[in-house]
Amino acid sequence: MADSTTTSRGNWNSKLGFILAAAGSAVGLGNIWGFPTQVAENGGAAFLFIYLLCAFAIGFPVMVAELTMGRKTGRNPVGAFKALGDNKLMYSAIGMWGILCGVMILAFYTVIAGWTVSYVFEEFFFYFGMSEWATWISDTGNGPINAVFATVFMGGTVSIILGGVSDGIERATKLMMPLLIAILVIMIGYVLTQPGAGVGIKEYLFPDFSMVTPGLIFSAMGQAFFSLSLGMGALITYGSYLSKKENIPEAAAYVTLTDATIAFLAGLLIIPTMYMAQAQGVPIFDESGNLLASVALIFQVLPELFHEIGGLLGLIFGASFFFLLSLAALTSTISLLEVPVSYAIDEHDMSRNKAAKLIGGGVLIISLIISFDTSLIDVFVVIFNEVGLPLGGFLICIFLGYYWKTDNALKEMENGYPGIMTSIFAKVWPIFIKVIAPLAILYNLLSGLDII
Repeated sequence: MADSTTTSRGNWNSKLGFILAAAGSAVGLGNIWGFPTQVAENGGAAFLFIYLLCAFAIGFPVMVAELTMGRKTGRNPVGAFKALGDNKLMYSAIGMWGILCGVMILAFYTVIAGWTVSYVFEEFFFYFGMSEWATWISDTGNGPINAVFATVFMGGTVSIILGGVSDGIERATKLMMPLLIAILVIMIGYVLTQPGAGVGIKEYLFPDFSMVTPGLIFSAMGQAFFSLSLGMGALITYGSYLSKKENIPEAAAYVTLTDATIAFLAGLLIIPTMYMAQAQGVPIFDESGNLLASVALIFQVLPELFHEIGGLLGLIFGASFFFLLSLAALTSTISLLEVPVSYAIDEHDMSRNKAAKLIGGGVLIISLIISFDTSLIDVFVVIFNEVGLPLGGFLICIFLGYYWKTDNALKEMENGYPGIMTSIFAKVWPIFIKVIAPLAILYNLLSGLDII
C-alpha cells in the first residue's frame, strides 16, 4: 500500500496552518446561516446541544478516518482509495464520487458566494442614496449579475489555489480565519446590546427539551456532518499534506472544536439579530407562524434591518456582515477546488497552474449556467449535498472499517501519537467507525429520502 511523502505536492508549514485551513474548509455559509436557522426552528439550545454532541460523536471519528487515509497515501481521494484498495476500480469509484460531489457543490456554491459579495455593494449603494442601483445589484434572479459575481469569486478562489498548499491555502486561511472570528465577535458585541436581542439569546441558550424528537436528532446530526465538510474527500486531500509528526486525533479534535465554536458564535450573532429585526418591525415569521427560510432571512430580512438602522452604522453593520459571509464562503470554495486540482496533479501529472485554471474554468461554466437558472441550486443541493455527502461518508466508514481495517489506520496514527495503541481512543474509535457512525449516517440518509 502506498506510503508516499507529501514533499513534491506541498505540505503544511505548521499545525496551526493546517487547523485553520481544515476548519476553513468546514466553516462556510452553512455555519453562518444554515446552522443558526436550524437552531431557531428546532428547539433552540436543545438543538445546539445535540449538534455539538453529534459533531464529536459522528463528525470527529469520520474526520479522523479521512485525515488518516490522506496522510497514509499522500494522495487525493481517488489515489487514496486506489492505493488502499489494491487498485480495485470499485474502491477508486468512492473517491471519484466524492470529487464529483465536491465539484458540483462548488458550482452552485460559487453562485451563492457571489450573492454575498453583491450585497456588500448593495449596502454601499443604499447608503449613498442609489436605491435603484442597490435593488439591481442585489437581485439574485438577475442572470448577468449572478454570472459576473460568480466569475469574480471563482477568480479569487483560483488565485489562492495557484499559490499552492503553504503559500496559497495556508497563507490565505491564516489571514481570513482570524479576521472572520474577529468580525463575528465585534458584531455579536454590538447586537447583544440592542432591543429585542434578549429574546434571541433566550431562544438560543435556554433549551426546550420537549421539542427533542428523533427527527430533530437526525437533523442535528446531518447539520454536524455537512458543516464539517465530510464525505467529499476534502479532508483526505488536506490530510495528504500532513506531516508524519502530526497527531491526527488531536488535530481533528482541534478542527472539530474550531468549527463548532464558529457555528456557536454564528448562532449568537444571527438569532439575536433576527429578534432585533423583529423588534424594529421587520417580520421574521410567515403568515403561518413559521420562521422564514434561511435564504430569505439572510438576503431579505437582514438587509431590511440594516436599512432600518440607517446611517453610517447601518452601512458598517451591513457591509461587515456580508463581508463576513464572503470570507466564510471563500474558505470553503478553496478546499472544494483543491480536491479536483490535487486529483489532476496526482493522477494525470498536471501542473498546479494548469490544473487550477482548467478545473476552475470548467466549474465556472456550470456556475454560469446556474446563474441564469437558480432553480438548479435546489436540485444540486438534494443530489450532491443531502444525498452525496452522507453516502460518501458512509462508504468511507465501511471501506476503512471492513476493508483497510481500523488496525491499519491506528498504525498510521502511531506516527505523531506513539502511545495510541494503549489509549482509550484505540478502543473506542473503531466501534464508532465500524458501527455507530455508518448506522447513524445511513439512517439519516434513508430518512431524508423518506425511505424509512
